[in-house]
Amino acid sequence: MFLCGLLWVFAVLCSPTSAYYDPDEVASLPGMSFKPNYRQWSGYLRAICKLRGPVRQMYCIWFHGEKGCRFFHDEHVNDDGATLYENEFSWNKIANVLYLESPAGVGYSYSDDQQYETDDDQVADNNYLALQSFFSKFPSFTQNEFFIFGESYGGIYAPTLSLRVATGGSFKTNFKGFAVGNGITSFEINDQSLIYFGNFHGLFGNELWADLYSNCCENNICNFYNNSSPACSIVSQAFNIVYSSGLNVYALYLDCAGGAGSRRPFHHAMRHHFRAYRKHWQTNQVGGTAVAVPPCINSTAQTNWLNRGDVRKALHIPDILPAWDICSDVVGGHYHTKYETMRDIYLKLLGLGLRVLVYNGDTDMACNFLGCQWFVEALNQKETTPYQQWLFDNQVAGFYQQFGNITFLTVKGAGHMVPQWAPGPAYHMFQSFLSNGSY
Repeated sequence: MFLCGLLWVFAVLCSPTSAYYDPDEVASLPGMSFKPNYRQWSGYLRAICKLRGPVRQMYCIWFHGEKGCRFFHDEHVNDDGATLYENEFSWNKIANVLYLESPAGVGYSYSDDQQYETDDDQVADNNYLALQSFFSKFPSFTQNEFFIFGESYGGIYAPTLSLRVATGGSFKTNFKGFAVGNGITSFEINDQSLIYFGNFHGLFGNELWADLYSNCCENNICNFYNNSSPACSIVSQAFNIVYSSGLNVYALYLDCAGGAGSRRPFHHAMRHHFRAYRKHWQTNQVGGTAVAVPPCINSTAQTNWLNRGDVRKALHIPDILPAWDICSDVVGGHYHTKYETMRDIYLKLLGLGLRVLVYNGDTDMACNFLGCQWFVEALNQKETTPYQQWLFDNQVAGFYQQFGNITFLTVKGAGHMVPQWAPGPAYHMFQSFLSNGSY
């Protein structure tokens, strides 16, 4: 989440009976090779809980990664702990940045009763309470325009939170819009488009593509998502190539950290994909033990730094909390997805006049650009800017198309984590969106 105006790193404490760690300013963080020229805080914010189920305590808002994976991902911390804010393309040069680790149970977020079963709506409620808590403690920021950004499964977190903000709360008048980067917009469209993405990027070969087309298509209309024909189970072969052959699913043209031989499936991330064929691919080529860390991603440096005692102390992390990790297998395994598509929520938000940006690094296979493009087009908004290139540093940085208040944009050569792999173009995109300027 971005608030125009200091860098904020918060935690949200959603329990009046829990220990309360008041947000305090952090001059610098241990292990960094620079001293920030901006102010930053870390700690916990108390929220009044009116939740269904267990009390949540969330270490505060950038939504990132799969369910159960959040905060300080590769985009936010490098080998010496320095964040990507400290470079010429740091987003906090033009906006306050507020991060939230969500849902409870990931990173330094936790639940009092250690019960981590949750769903899309409950996470949105928690996140809304977190935002209320922030504005209650820092009321001057209610005068600032603000935007919500989400990435990956944040494609659900961002619009569901946006709807709550836009339809209630004293700070709703300055909420101007949201952006989703390489995010889930529709499980069906994402899976359907992935087959085309894989084929036209040379992953399947003519023989497999011919079999896919003959067994899953009729009258030139293909159903790769939930086709009831037993012959269409051949989709599992395509699935295995994308997810289990050693390719980096988050960036097709980058190597897989640890090598292809170390590649194991990230089951919680895959459980919504091609569900009609799940039994087939689970009993065939997709083997191995489920792992919490996203495959092909090396998070060792970030994990080591965030678990240093002096770093935890500087961030005001209570000693009772376990070690930080990039993902939580417990949270991922107990998460219930309630929305198959964000279509209705997008339409409601567009009807309220909010600005929306859907952007994709075009080498990502986890949430591929083609699916997001199809999703935006299917909203049936009137085109106002035809599909065309946009530039950064006098080079083609990608392509974009506008439909009134919603923009679809690609970032050329970037994968799942656009700000990490294309910081310059991402900065330009971010600035243009906030200012409602041209790309």
